[in-house]
Amino acid sequence: MIKENFLNKLHSWYSLNKRQLPFRETNDPYFIWLSEIILQQTRVNQGLPYYYKFTQFFPTVFDLAKATEEDVLNAWQGLGYYSRARNLHFTAKYVVNELNGKFPVSYSELIKLKGIGDYTASAISSFSSKEVVPVLDGNVYRFIGRLYGIATPINTPKAIKEFKLILNKLIDVDNPDIFNQAIIEFGALYCKPISPDCDNCIFADNCFAFQSKKVTEFPVKIKKKKSIDRFLSFYAIIDNGSIYLEKRTGNAIWKNLYEFPNHESKDDFENEILPENLISSVEIDSVSKGYKHLLSHQNIYAKLFVCSTKNGFEEEKKWIKIRTSEIENYPIHRLMEKMIEGFDIS
Repeated sequence: MIKENFLNKLHSWYSLNKRQLPFRETNDPYFIWLSEIILQQTRVNQGLPYYYKFTQFFPTVFDLAKATEEDVLNAWQGLGYYSRARNLHFTAKYVVNELNGKFPVSYSELIKLKGIGDYTASAISSFSSKEVVPVLDGNVYRFIGRLYGIATPINTPKAIKEFKLILNKLIDVDNPDIFNQAIIEFGALYCKPISPDCDNCIFADNCFAFQSKKVTEFPVKIKKKKSIDRFLSFYAIIDNGSIYLEKRTGNAIWKNLYEFPNHESKDDFENEILPENLISSVEIDSVSKGYKHLLSHQNIYAKLFVCSTKNGFEEEKKWIKIRTSEIENYPIHRLMEKMIEGFDIS
């Protein structure tokens, strides 16, 4: 497709159809960075309240840097992929301590920061300083993959080079920020993963996938490895209006989040039994329905045992005893939220 024709169509479509989003009204790299990290693997309507929350709680990179990790995780709660929040906090402290609080705007400097990859560095640099670097996210992969009929699987290193080569030829060097916003928006709103409106698409005449009736075959992607199943038993131990939490450590997905004491079974749930450290001092009052919680490479099956203490109970040193009404002050993962919704802790 002739570049000038492509740009005219894309820019015209974008000017009429773009969503009014707050992070599109600024060229401040800090705010753009917040929006990009929050919206990774998150729909805009889900992520927008978090963007408002973060800009309110942490209006500058200095505010974010001086916050505790617990404060950041609490503000992030419900978004999932908690490593993003920890990287966000780490990078804020790095920018303040090592860069005197001046957030980078060039791709070459941004790509060095923790939690920032090729797409995020390209987005921040083009949106904040008009650097001529194309963005490449899932929306762009889908749109360009269908338009050109690219058979290279998008989750391979070869695809990045191949797609970037095309985008570098197409990008509007005078308005790279608008070009990048527009191509992302077109993929998100029009060239959708399921049921795109190809019959009314402005690029239909030049689209390989549409013309060859292979829209559902693009973009090409190698199937992920099969997810593993995990079986977790959680114990909500109630003691005189208080409840026990523990802080997850290690490098697991829920690192530094709070949860009920728990243990993992090898194959399937052990039938309504307690771990050895609780057998003599805790009794099961009720067992919840099962919970299924899906992560990127894990299927977690959980049971919640609501328990009460009996004579001889001694809390483990690592556990925190709080009033049940205070649990909202602790950052917890989504599975914990689901379990808390299932019984009365007020």
